[in-house]
Amino acid sequence: MTYELKHVFASLPQMERGVAKVLGGDPKGNNFLYTNGKSVIIRNIDDHSRFVNCVRFSPDGNRFCTAGADGQIFLYDGKTGEKLGALGGAKAHEGGVYAVSWSPDSSQLISASGDKTVKLWDVGTSMALTTFNMGGDVMDQQLGCLWQKDHLLSISLSGYINYLDKSNPDRPFRTIKGHSKSIQSLTVHKNKGRTGENDCFSGKGHSNLVTKMAVDEADQLVTCSMDDTVRFTSVTKKEYSASNLVKMDFQPKHVSVATGGLTLAVCIGQVVLLKDQKKVFTLDSLDYEPEAGAIHPGGSTAAVGGADGKVRLYSVQGNTLKDEGKSMEAKGPVTDMAYSKDGAYLAVTDEKKVVTVFTVADDYSVKNDFYGHHAKVVTLAWSPDNEHFASGGMDMMVYVWTVNDADKRLKIPDAHRLHHVSGLAWIDEHTLVTTSHDASIKQWTLKF
Repeated sequence: MTYELKHVFASLPQMERGVAKVLGGDPKGNNFLYTNGKSVIIRNIDDHSRFVNCVRFSPDGNRFCTAGADGQIFLYDGKTGEKLGALGGAKAHEGGVYAVSWSPDSSQLISASGDKTVKLWDVGTSMALTTFNMGGDVMDQQLGCLWQKDHLLSISLSGYINYLDKSNPDRPFRTIKGHSKSIQSLTVHKNKGRTGENDCFSGKGHSNLVTKMAVDEADQLVTCSMDDTVRFTSVTKKEYSASNLVKMDFQPKHVSVATGGLTLAVCIGQVVLLKDQKKVFTLDSLDYEPEAGAIHPGGSTAAVGGADGKVRLYSVQGNTLKDEGKSMEAKGPVTDMAYSKDGAYLAVTDEKKVVTVFTVADDYSVKNDFYGHHAKVVTLAWSPDNEHFASGGMDMMVYVWTVNDADKRLKIPDAHRLHHVSGLAWIDEHTLVTTSHDASIKQWTLKF
């Protein structure tokens, strides 16, 4: 008989010489794939009425279980393939079951379901010992689980990893949270520790992609977004507020902060100066397209980089920006820029793969040009020591440069293998943090 198997779902072989073993199942849940070490055998098992999502052998190999989109979990003899029973009777879960994981002694297992629960089962009695309720939101659906030694873990649709607590099934004792989509930017709050623990801001935040962020002297996280707003959110309270939102006339691309409550927002076709969370001055009808901006730490000067490859300087006079008629040339369209912490230098990145550093005290003369990237440079950050800065590019590389010697550098190749570097920030003089569109955050220890 000719049989064509187009799709195999959920395989985890547990091999024993000379004994038939289940390899996986087809999407309809009607057929299981076996191997006896010499040939592959297809056996019809029609217990599931919908997709089989997971097949797992017990660690001792005596049993295997199957979990399906029909909400059922079936147990089978690991050697003969004969059905031994079903967990929970007619249904193990009210929603589809996406994953199961056995205990090390093969006596229990946990299951994760779209009904937003994880269940702990006694295999001998086929009864649920504990039901972990993970929440009521659609993002609380449980897509994966793992029994790792003494730890029971599950993965939510949100991407959060939950450490389950048998003594308190309605609240995980630890939840590891992180981004599930590309990361566009990051910043460091000087007073925070280094545990890596994190949490989300509460309340209704931006409704679209956040493009840039910074922390000001009042410990507020200043963010700009494609929703045409700039927000000021307390790092301490971690709660969005409608009263701390400033609506822009055009989409903001870049923000920079300085002493005195100053914020510079670079928007499409506009440059906006804000003071104490209010717009106080706007530059529009520009003859160039602004791409990035930076305010000198002392609040005296605003530098704006354009798509024409020029960096223009504006003096901050009270609540206005005055064009001083001074501009510098980058090697190409500007992508990012920042002053050093002490305000001595201005670094500018561009699409031509170059970073240019200007000396502020020497009338913004060129200190050095830094070459090394193989593709467009998109982000930079100054070290607290003011002697080094880091740059990241579309080439997935990070360079750490020495201001006084363009040939002295540290290279981190393939800093993010899946996508380009999108953000950089320094925790201290030897610790650099990078982000990427691969949705990951990495911390690097540097030795000069």
